[in-house]
Amino acid sequence: MQKENKLIPHLGLYTTIAIVAGAMIGSGIFKKPAFMADQLGSPELLLLVWVVAGIFTLFGALTNAEIASMFPETGGQYVYFEKMYGKLWAFLYGWAIFAVIQSGSIASISYVFSEYSEYFISLPRFSTEIEKSIYLYIPYIGYIYPLYDIGVKSLTIAIILFLTSANYFGVKYGGRISLAFTSMKLLALAALVGFSFLSSSGSANNLMPLENMTFGSGGMFGAFVAAFAGAFWAFDGWNNITYLAGEIKSPQINIPKALIIGMCIVIVTYLLINAAFMYVMPIEIMAQSKLVAADVAEIAIGGVGAGFVSAAVMISTFGTANGTIMASSRVYYKMSQDKLFFGFVGYLHPKYRTPAKSLMLQASWASILVLSGTFDILTDMLIFVSFIFYGLGAWGIFILRRKHPDKDRPYKVPGYPYIPLIFTVFSFVYVLLTLYNDIVNYNAGNSQIINSLFGLLLVVIGLPFYFYFVKRTKV
Repeated sequence: MQKENKLIPHLGLYTTIAIVAGAMIGSGIFKKPAFMADQLGSPELLLLVWVVAGIFTLFGALTNAEIASMFPETGGQYVYFEKMYGKLWAFLYGWAIFAVIQSGSIASISYVFSEYSEYFISLPRFSTEIEKSIYLYIPYIGYIYPLYDIGVKSLTIAIILFLTSANYFGVKYGGRISLAFTSMKLLALAALVGFSFLSSSGSANNLMPLENMTFGSGGMFGAFVAAFAGAFWAFDGWNNITYLAGEIKSPQINIPKALIIGMCIVIVTYLLINAAFMYVMPIEIMAQSKLVAADVAEIAIGGVGAGFVSAAVMISTFGTANGTIMASSRVYYKMSQDKLFFGFVGYLHPKYRTPAKSLMLQASWASILVLSGTFDILTDMLIFVSFIFYGLGAWGIFILRRKHPDKDRPYKVPGYPYIPLIFTVFSFVYVLLTLYNDIVNYNAGNSQIINSLFGLLLVVIGLPFYFYFVKRTKV
């Protein structure tokens, strides 16, 4: 009877690797290269940012892999934070996952699916006057326009609800969707890279260094901060697999393997894609592209190219959104079991063995976030908040080695203590630079909202809930 009240381990190594890679390869690689090209204006700097971002993300994954091997429990980093810092920080991490990081990821990834669908269908939208007629102003943060691009937002919400329904009926279905769509997206990306480098329209000269570099509106400093935000968004999601630990076979072994193998696959994939984009399209033209992958394919393959890539992007983002929905809902489920979240969220469906009400709550909030902003607002906000907790999580490995020196560690991070320390320092420096850059851009009129402060506000709102949950538990 006790077994019936638990999540069941159904996911093997290949599916686990697919979830890791699939959680990262989604919307970022199709949307952010053009924005990063506009900021940096240089092929070598663009590739350099991707390499550096990939290395630092790998450092984070290596560090996380050791902790995951110690505590292979559903909830992942939420559980790790409780072991490292106690219940308050564990709750704040879980709340940040719900309020900003994962719900924002679901919203923004699904948003790109809807944007690329406009290649095939025309989605409705209101006039500019109507779009700006309803707004929310948050002091010191900026304006939010919920009616902006309403057709794209409506389809985005529909996708979130559909994938939530699929995951409602069992982790097997969610796992199979992730495996199938990750395989399809990698094949599609391999085809795009191959066609690009074989295209007679491409030129190796496009990859050569430029004599005169032109940075974005924020200057060199702002350009690098913004470009790194784009790259880190594309790499984000690598830690999602830890949330599913209770449903993975041999999690102490398979989670570290999946993190490392999945990260290496994604780093190589991203470098090849960016090189292929620039081989076909000079960086100054690439910077002006709204749908860069589709534009590159149209040049490399012809008229059918844009349709092929638009379909590939939709497949990619569909699979990534599915994996994020599946993994993230387990965090709130675990928090509820620990009496640190709403009680109904800890409900486990008696037939499907899924955290059914956690999935529904997550879908509702992600849909509200869709209405709150555009793709760039959502991604910049969640990456800023993510790196606060990434840094704290990496520092936690030093705490755990001191607290639990004799605990079994099936995997140990190589290069200890340097790799965790480098990642920790980088994370906090990046957070401070992002906050500074956001404020400068807002004051200069380059942004309608201070994305980092908006993300912080959503996290801080969780504090009253924490004291309420603690008090309720005591009563």
